[in-house]
Amino acid sequence: MKAMLVSMAVLLFLLTGPMLVVAMGTVTLGGHWSTASRQSSNQAPDPATTPEAVVQVYAARAFSWRGAFGIHPWFAVKPAGATSYVVYEKIGWRAMRGLSAVSIAQRTPDSYWFGQKPTILAQLRGEAAEKAIAKLDAAAKAYPYDHTYRIWPGPNSNTFAAFVARAVPELKLDLPPTALGKDYLAPRSLFAAAPSGTGWQFSLFGLFGVLVAVEEGVEVNVLGLTVGIDPLDFAIKLPGLGRLGPGPGPEVDAELIERGRETNSGS
Repeated sequence: MKAMLVSMAVLLFLLTGPMLVVAMGTVTLGGHWSTASRQSSNQAPDPATTPEAVVQVYAARAFSWRGAFGIHPWFAVKPAGATSYVVYEKIGWRAMRGLSAVSIAQRTPDSYWFGQKPTILAQLRGEAAEKAIAKLDAAAKAYPYDHTYRIWPGPNSNTFAAFVARAVPELKLDLPPTALGKDYLAPRSLFAAAPSGTGWQFSLFGLFGVLVAVEEGVEVNVLGLTVGIDPLDFAIKLPGLGRLGPGPGPEVDAELIERGRETNSGS
C-alpha cells in the first residue's frame, strides 16, 4: 500500500505541470490544425540581406493537448549565398502514410507551429554554421527511426532533434524538459552523449534515465517526463512547465536566447 501511494504521488507530481499549462491557456485545446497560423514569426535573418551561412534550432509547443506535455523542434539552415532556408524535422503523419518521417524541405524557417510561436534554442552563423550544415545533413539522413513515429515515449520529433544535435556538438543544444522523447536513444543503446555534447546520459527505452552535462545540468527522466536542475543558469526543469529560472528556456523571449546563445564567426 505504501509503495502504491508513493507511485501515485510521483505520478501526480509529474502530471501537475501539464495540467497547469492547460489551465493557464498556454496551449489551445480547440480549433483545427488546418486553420491554425503558420505565418512567419520574423526571427530568421532575411536571406536576401544575409549572405553568410545560418543554422537555427527552433521549438514550439505541439498542437492541441500534446502541447501540454511537449514541443516540436526543427533545424533551419541556409548555406552561404543561398536565397532560401531548408528545414529538417520529423513529422508523424508522414510515417503514417508510409513515407520517411524525416522531412528535408524548403519552407519558412521561423513559422508558427500551428498557432504556437517558436523560440530559438540555438544558432550558428558564418563559417561555424557552414561547417555544421554538412554534419547536420549527414546526421538527418542517417537517423535510424526514419519510418517509425511514436508520440510516447519515442521515437518522435524530439528523438530526431537529439540524435542530430549529438552529431553537431558546436550547437551545444540544450533541449528543454518539454522535449518529450529526447531521451529515447538509438537502437540497442543504453548510453549516449548528451544532446549538447557536454556530458553523458543513460536511458532505458526513454522511460527512465539520468543525464549529467555541463550545458543541461542534471536531469532525471521518469516515464519520459523530465525533472532536473541547471546550476549554471540557476534554473529548475519541470514536466509541462519547462525551465523555471533566470536562464534562457523555451518559454522566454527569443531575443534573450539570441543574446545568450548566438555563436558566429566573429566571436
